[in-house]
Amino acid sequence: MQGTIFAIKRYALHDGPHIRTTIFLKGCPLFCRWCHNPEGISPQPQLVWSADRCIGCSTCITACPHEALHLTNEQVRRDVDRCDGCGECVRLCPALAHEANGWQATVDEVVTEIKKDIPFFDQSGGGVTFSGGEPLMQPTFLLALLQEAGTLGIHRVVDTSGYAEREVISTVAEHTDLFLYDIKHMDNNKHRLYTGVDNRSILDNLRYLHNKGAKVQVRLPLIPGINDDHENIVQTGTFLRGLPEINGLDVLPYHPSAKAKYNKLHLNYPGEHIQVADQAYIQEIVHNLEQFDLSVRIGG
Repeated sequence: MQGTIFAIKRYALHDGPHIRTTIFLKGCPLFCRWCHNPEGISPQPQLVWSADRCIGCSTCITACPHEALHLTNEQVRRDVDRCDGCGECVRLCPALAHEANGWQATVDEVVTEIKKDIPFFDQSGGGVTFSGGEPLMQPTFLLALLQEAGTLGIHRVVDTSGYAEREVISTVAEHTDLFLYDIKHMDNNKHRLYTGVDNRSILDNLRYLHNKGAKVQVRLPLIPGINDDHENIVQTGTFLRGLPEINGLDVLPYHPSAKAKYNKLHLNYPGEHIQVADQAYIQEIVHNLEQFDLSVRIGG
């Protein structure tokens, strides 16, 4: 069985409890304006070119078997209709200006990488986290990875938006020790405006996990001008107060560090006009949420 991943991050400290290895699965049905992993949105592996690394040798242009690369105004342009993602440009570029964003991997290959960190898991109480993108977009692959990790006695976290069919949520929950679960906006219309999808199944799935007794840590990405208004904070607090078994709430302040990733992918950064909140304002939001008897932390 194969799936598509785009990164493996070792010694992660903010993707669940203690020291973790985070596996990033490719593909996401949401298009959040503040997304900090744009390389995880497309479900397919992507080839990207970095101008700051290119030395202008034209090796890639000559080597491309499909004549998909052209030099225009000192920029290498890729004809997406001709390119089949064979990766010859990545393999042959002497300056590493071409990169593959994402690759196919088998369950055994991923589990082999996870096993390397078992000594750190044993010492710290950590484990493996499956993130994205949206890991629930590859449910069969994710389930196989969760089952294998469970067989090895490794603590398993799924970091998700919760946007999935109930059957997927239910099956994955049987093999997950902790969910990191995003709530991005309580208003359905605004949720659709800022993420591209409806939020009703997301909230329903969170209720389902709560009632099922699953361990869930809710995360609120705090995005100034989008979901930080008083009304949404009150609605979020009220909703979570009705789910008393939820483990807690992490407030994740917005930061613009992903802008370089968008530039690398030759994408316009949709969060260009989002402001960064100061610490006093973030503390005020946290204080307001704590009024709903919630255990609130800043960061993951």
